Amino acid sequence: MKRSKQLYILLSVLAVVGVVTFAVTRYEEKQEQIEVSGEVVLEIDPATVQTLSWEYDSETLAFHKDETWIYDTDEAFPVDEDKIDELLGVFEAFSAAFTIEDVSDYSQYGLDDPVCTISLSTGDTDYEIQLGDFNAMDSQRYVSLGDGNVYLAAADPLDYFDATLRDMIDNDEAPSFDTVQEIRFEGDQTYQIVYQEYTEDSSYTYCSDDVYFVQQEDNMLPLDTSRVESYLDALSSLDLTDYVSYNVSEEELAEYGLDAPELSVTVTYVPDDSEGTAEFTLHISRDPDEQAAEDAEAEDTEDESTEEITAYARVGESQIVYQITGDSYESLMEAGYDDLRHYEVLTADFADVTGLDITLEGESYTITAEGSGDDKTFYYGEEELDIADLQSALEDMGAASFTDEEPSQKEEISLTVHLDNEAHPTVQIDLYRYDGEQCLAVLDGTPTSLVPRYTVVDLIEAVNAIVL
Repeated sequence: MKRSKQLYILLSVLAVVGVVTFAVTRYEEKQEQIEVSGEVVLEIDPATVQTLSWEYDSETLAFHKDETWIYDTDEAFPVDEDKIDELLGVFEAFSAAFTIEDVSDYSQYGLDDPVCTISLSTGDTDYEIQLGDFNAMDSQRYVSLGDGNVYLAAADPLDYFDATLRDMIDNDEAPSFDTVQEIRFEGDQTYQIVYQEYTEDSSYTYCSDDVYFVQQEDNMLPLDTSRVESYLDALSSLDLTDYVSYNVSEEELAEYGLDAPELSVTVTYVPDDSEGTAEFTLHISRDPDEQAAEDAEAEDTEDESTEEITAYARVGESQIVYQITGDSYESLMEAGYDDLRHYEVLTADFADVTGLDITLEGESYTITAEGSGDDKTFYYGEEELDIADLQSALEDMGAASFTDEEPSQKEEISLTVHLDNEAHPTVQIDLYRYDGEQCLAVLDGTPTSLVPRYTVVDLIEAVNAIVL
């Protein structure tokens, strides 16, 4: 009896061990399936998809294809085709990090109440993809494809399908302006800028960097190339994403001040990889009610914070109107001739200076040079000079404001700058007292600007250091 009891016990232990061994074996098999997973579990050719919709964060967006993609709720909405392609590309070859088969409790994966439900149809087949919880340990999301399995996605679809309607619009874009032929401004100042390469016999400028000019009857007035290109950069980098209307009406144009824009800018340029030309036009206006309120209060706009400015922009005849920042508005409105012209009194490269005739306090002085370019040596009489302070004083002198007012006070200093330039062999700079803070600069007999008085004092001191 005792032996029989021991036998039964032994058989029971063996049975338990067998059950445990079977369970472990099944578990290891499942683990092996998980480890070797990573296969593509869904393939949908984006070109075959006819409808796409998704529900996320209490918002549903739906689109259908009729040659081009159309927003179901409003066919006037300009759909970004590239954005649709990006969304469909998620399921072109959708991979799972591992697969959980024959799921009975979807709640443990957050799929009883999905975060996002994506529906698409090719016409022949309908698909519903549900996105569940995010597994923080693996940094991956649980996904159901409706086949009874749950997949841990190799890439999270919600990274793409958290898109709102604002993300789906085909926004206008400002191009890069590598080769500009012409810029036209219409507004408070209406004028035209043309591009013209500098040549040694150019009669319009003695600055070799000058390539942009304002056409004024028979004259070509040079502009500061760096200022013009900075303006073009501001134009091409304008953030056109914050739309306020995607199908603007005439009433809305008036509401945004774009029925009669404050400023319209048209750039004629050569696009990349093109032999022809293209035009880009931008219309800009400040909010009319805001502008009217400011005018009524007679506020000084120079003291106003740009954060308080509400402004709008429209590209050509586009139906989309964008709100732009106060900073962008102010930068783009700085489009007048005085905003883009040279601020330096002497715009010539100092390497082209071959000598100076200076009149100061009724005395005349001559500085000569030997050599060429940056290797020249300057002399006062027979004395070799260190010209650095005089050069800096001339190069640092710039306009605080522009004026055509004739001089009425004492001349402070006069310089005839000789240049290695056949078209412009000399530049005459006369500086007159104006008030305690400024002097009047006259170039080649034409009043041009008011310059800070301290810069004139620096120039006089640099001359005195040489001649006294």
